[in-house]
Amino acid sequence: MRVIITKDYDEMSKEAARIIAKQIKEKPDSVIGFATGGTPVGTYKELIRMHKEEGLDFSKITTFNLDEYYGLGPDHPQSYHYYMFENLFNHVNVDPKKIHIPDGLAKDVDAFCKEYEEEIKKAGGIDLQILGIGRDGHIAFNEPGSSLASRTRLVALAEETIKDNARFFEKEEDVPRYALSMGVGTILEAKKILLLANGESKADAVAALIEGPVTSQVTASALQLHPDVTVIIDEAAASKLKRKSYYKFVDKMYRMLEEKKSL
Repeated sequence: MRVIITKDYDEMSKEAARIIAKQIKEKPDSVIGFATGGTPVGTYKELIRMHKEEGLDFSKITTFNLDEYYGLGPDHPQSYHYYMFENLFNHVNVDPKKIHIPDGLAKDVDAFCKEYEEEIKKAGGIDLQILGIGRDGHIAFNEPGSSLASRTRLVALAEETIKDNARFFEKEEDVPRYALSMGVGTILEAKKILLLANGESKADAVAALIEGPVTSQVTASALQLHPDVTVIIDEAAASKLKRKSYYKFVDKMYRMLEEKKSL
């Protein structure tokens, strides 16, 4: 696991966008797993800038989103379908036919979830999965206690998640109680994983992810079992790491190696 500690949110966002852009440039038909929430907004803004000013081409990529609120249609302002188009897809040249987002109005949920897993397989698997992390250490909507082998399914949201997400709705009662979510097992099958976190409120979760034991009570900790994970966090989110200076040193060594390769 590579840990990159940036000075602030803006630097974190630009670093993440650089990694995503590198993936797309090296493999134009990449399969990218996208995340929603407040954390990746800055990254998506930078990707839009790269598209408009530097010609970053999204035309051949295939996308899969991590999750969607159950009960919200694609036109609902708080649906993740709406979020993705508002914050990224409407502003780049991604092919609408290659966009996959869980259907929050699916009538046969089990059948839809199985089909979603099959679509990922048909696409050749996810090349790069983008993740955020909840304050309780969850990834996607895999709440504490979720199986580390879980697949795409309907999940009940934890009280803490509902309270955290209430800021996006008029009142807490409006927050859906269920969601369709990729499972931890699904996420771990991605070839590369990029997790972003910022702010002091995420410091405990980040410490548990990187330095804590692997446990279903902190589903993000399962990423310790993956061979290619990059975690980008700002100083505030890194504040409770015990080996922060070590991670900075290792990142410095990585960058020196990358510079030599580019010469």
